[in-house]
This record gives sequence, structure tokens and C-alpha cells, in this order.
Amino acid sequence: MTKPYDPNNIFARILRGEIPNKTVLETPHTLAFHDIGPQAPVHVLVIPKGAYVDFAEFAAKASAEEMVDFHRACAQICEMLGLTGPEGYRAITNAGTHGMQEVPHYHLHILGGRVLGRLVAPD
Repeated sequence: MTKPYDPNNIFARILRGEIPNKTVLETPHTLAFHDIGPQAPVHVLVIPKGAYVDFAEFAAKASAEEMVDFHRACAQICEMLGLTGPEGYRAITNAGTHGMQEVPHYHLHILGGRVLGRLVAPD
């Protein structure tokens, strides 16, 4: 079960303009900005403007307009940042404790610009 949404999480505060960000793209339902601790040469966070804790909640509860806007914004960001060529990129989201989610607001990481290695190390 998803935890309740915390309206004081850092991404909610960014959406309210309380914390500055380096915006990459803003649409009616989506905000994308550079990660303050990048893990790759390109590291952008994409968040819906709605209050969703994780992917499962977003997929279950977001309106069709929010979902289309979010995914098209992701595609536009990949194109804008030159990630759609053969070198590619990684799009990843984390959920819950086992998924290492740090901020309880659904967000997608878009990473690129170098070989990123294996996603999960073998046991």
C-alpha cells in the first residue's frame, strides 16, 4: 500500500515555488528540472504536478491528460537533450523502501551522456 502523500516533500515545495530549480521543461501537468546531485552527465527529474507518491499511484489515479502530458514531456526532454540517438538513455523510477525512493512524490529520472552500467548488480 502506498504511503499518504506528504505535501511538504521537496518536490511539492519546488512546485509551489518555495525552492528554486533549474527547469528543463514545464507543461500544464509536468515539471522537469536538473538533478542537484547528478549521477550522469545528463540527469533530469520529471515530476507530475499532481500529488502522487509513486508510479503505481500515478498510473492508477492520474487523468488521461496528466498521463499523456507526462509521457510526452519525457519524450520531448530526451529529444531536447540529444538522448534519442543510438547511445540512448535510462529512464528509471524508484518506489518504496526496497526501491530506494528518497522523495515521496512520483518522479522519473532521465539519465544519459555516458555508459551507465548494470541497473542491478547480480547477487
